[in-house]
Amino acid sequence: MRNILITVMMLIVVALLFNTIIANDTTGTKARIQTHGSTANTTLGNMEP
Repeated sequence: MRNILITVMMLIVVALLFNTIIANDTTGTKARIQTHGSTANTTLGNMEP
C-alpha cells in the first residue's frame, strides 16, 4: 500500500513539474522554442542571396 502511495505521489509531482517547466504558456520551454524558431525563420527569410 505504501509503495502505491509513493508511486502516485511521484507521478503527481512529475505532472506538476512538466506543467511548470515545459508547458507554461509564457515562460516554459515550449514558448522559448517557439520564440527562437520564429526569430530564426524571420532572420532566414530576410537573407538575400
